[in-house]
Amino acid sequence: MRRLASNLTVQVLTAVALGVLFGVLDPEHAKAMKVLGDAFIKLVKMVIGPVIFLTIVLGIAQMEDLKQVGKVGLKAFVYFEVVTTFALGIGLVIVNLTKPGAGLDATKLLPPNAAAAATGKSDGIVEFLLHIIPTSPIDAFARGDLLQIVFFAVLFGVATSLLGDATARPLVDVLDRTMQVFFKIVGIVMVVAPIGAFGAMAYTVGSFGLATLLPLLRLMADVYLTMAVFIFVVLGLIARAYRIKLWELMGFIREEILIVLGTSSSEAALPRLMDKLQRYGCSRSVVGLVVPAGYSFNLDGTSIYLSMAAIFLAQVYGIDLSIGQQLFLLAILMITSKGAAGVTGSGFIVLTSTLAATKVIPVEGAALLLAVDRFMSEARAITNLIGNAVATCVLARSEGQFDDTRREQSVRALATERAARG
Repeated sequence: MRRLASNLTVQVLTAVALGVLFGVLDPEHAKAMKVLGDAFIKLVKMVIGPVIFLTIVLGIAQMEDLKQVGKVGLKAFVYFEVVTTFALGIGLVIVNLTKPGAGLDATKLLPPNAAAAATGKSDGIVEFLLHIIPTSPIDAFARGDLLQIVFFAVLFGVATSLLGDATARPLVDVLDRTMQVFFKIVGIVMVVAPIGAFGAMAYTVGSFGLATLLPLLRLMADVYLTMAVFIFVVLGLIARAYRIKLWELMGFIREEILIVLGTSSSEAALPRLMDKLQRYGCSRSVVGLVVPAGYSFNLDGTSIYLSMAAIFLAQVYGIDLSIGQQLFLLAILMITSKGAAGVTGSGFIVLTSTLAATKVIPVEGAALLLAVDRFMSEARAITNLIGNAVATCVLARSEGQFDDTRREQSVRALATERAARG
């Protein structure tokens, strides 16, 4: 029993269940638990920048051929664009078939001050690309800007590699030991993961209540179903084509999936995901390049949600969109989703900015989704996490940088460790 209680999976699941129960029974006090979830997220974000920087630098510095860095990067962006476009498309198809918004009255569902709530702006592509270049590395780390850290880390890694092995070796050794320290810090932070999951879930249920979900349960069910289809069919077929065992991979990262479930943030699992994927067989260089970039460009779950939410609002308002209008909406979402990458609450921001750009669906209608956005964010974040894990394994396999022997050893070792903990 003691071993079972020390299992992180059991702890997080128990914390999530207790959070939901507390939110239902005592919503006013449950709202105050938000600080626990926020504190845990801040603890994780504290180490994300250094972990990403060190992983990328060490991965590039240890590559024998710098051309491979560009090759992996190009493959990654092509993969991201194809898969996220497919995610947008599958969302459009399913929401048109199920019609979750048909029959709902927007005027009765809209909360007060809906027009004020449904505001958001995402930068254009040019502004987004310029933003990737940091004013200074210190500023990028201070603000925790993921893309700017990645940009600087790639330059630092390339420069280190160009120094030659003899000159760069002492620096690489120091950075390698430093990264080991940061992963120890990650291990310490994960001890309080159940507390963070409890606080986040209690606040969510206490703030919005389960009753507010009833009119929008159909949309939630459709979104969850679509994401399940995407994971087990689309990602499953991609993984199978590259000899990646999807169920085994998901089992290997199940603690990270549960942390995301409890906190509604895929960033909460980012440092551990990078470590787990290296242990699973992916090379450090591929993990360092693909995972951080995927967190901004490979948002499969967010893409599904955006396309379904937009068509749902059209159905609520009785707006019959033609095939051409829906394809235009898809094209706009492909652009705006990249323009808001890395922005807090980007899903809602992208949705409102897209509605404003198309000028077909009332922007204030986005406020309909405020009550359920938090509940659907778990599905978005989990789909994003699994999508990036699959992408990393696929790209590592395609580059011949996937070690099946290490994978088998790590899977057995983790199974033994979990069995020992109950």
